[in-house]
Amino acid sequence: MKNLTMEQILNADFEVSKSSPILRPFDGSFVVADPSLLTPDVSHDKKWHMFLHTTLGVYHLISDDGVNFEKVQKVVGRAMRPNINRIGDTYYLFYERTLSLFMNALNVVNLTKWYSEIFVVQSKDLINWSKPEKALGHTKHYEVSERGTALSNPFLLQEDGVNRLYYSCGMNYIDDCKFCEPAHISYAESKSLAKGYASAEKPLISPDKNNPYLNLCSGCLKVYKLSDGYIGVQNGIYEKDGKSHSAIFLMSSADGLDFKFEKMLIEPCVVHGKDWMKQFVYASHLVRCGDTLRLYFNARDTSNPILGRECIGFAEAKI
Repeated sequence: MKNLTMEQILNADFEVSKSSPILRPFDGSFVVADPSLLTPDVSHDKKWHMFLHTTLGVYHLISDDGVNFEKVQKVVGRAMRPNINRIGDTYYLFYERTLSLFMNALNVVNLTKWYSEIFVVQSKDLINWSKPEKALGHTKHYEVSERGTALSNPFLLQEDGVNRLYYSCGMNYIDDCKFCEPAHISYAESKSLAKGYASAEKPLISPDKNNPYLNLCSGCLKVYKLSDGYIGVQNGIYEKDGKSHSAIFLMSSADGLDFKFEKMLIEPCVVHGKDWMKQFVYASHLVRCGDTLRLYFNARDTSNPILGRECIGFAEAKI
């Protein structure tokens, strides 16, 4: 993204691909979510690689075209919301490490407290992975809520010898979904890639009752450096007409810390006659492929906790 300008990004019009959703829940899970990708120009084997989570953990999938993916392996359990990075000849996979599946289920019905922090595993070949190591632990009061303590949605940005992890934290309960979503967005920095991250004293973004797209939760934020600034791609959780929703919007920043809203990218709707993203569009990952920007994201059709399913698709824009 560093070769692109703010003007190019602001003028890009994203359209949801007719092939979407490209991934539906598998292996007994009711969700596939939070896609993070390596494009062929980054990966060692010139393939597309996607990392995502289900209710069972974080999985690795591979593709020749970025559309048709095959499952490679489950990388790690007790894991959600991955972020894959290649630094030199090593891959770093950051993720939210949770309690057990059973304990997570008890949290949904408010019988126990949620607890999660950010861990990382490393690999040279995307097949053999190191033991999990804690990258960022709980240290700040704003990471705690009535339902528990949550650090999630890590996203790495490297700059001037400093590693910055943007992350979501805290938990707000969404009544119609019957589960929690991240309340705030913050960041932590370290000289080391895999450990030693220190969190900011206060969040970057918090819910705002006066913001129509951010009046319930902050969702997650992915930050990209351009040639003349930074952009943030965020999904906010909001209430509208008595129901919760999520939409993906674009923000800009001069320093990567102070963001302002620029425009809506993807709102929930029935698209191409399909209702897979009718009520929510969630976490995304923006990648470049030649003269095309591709925004992968997961979406949910309904807030009904039993009937709702989360799938993954993408939207494209020419630059």
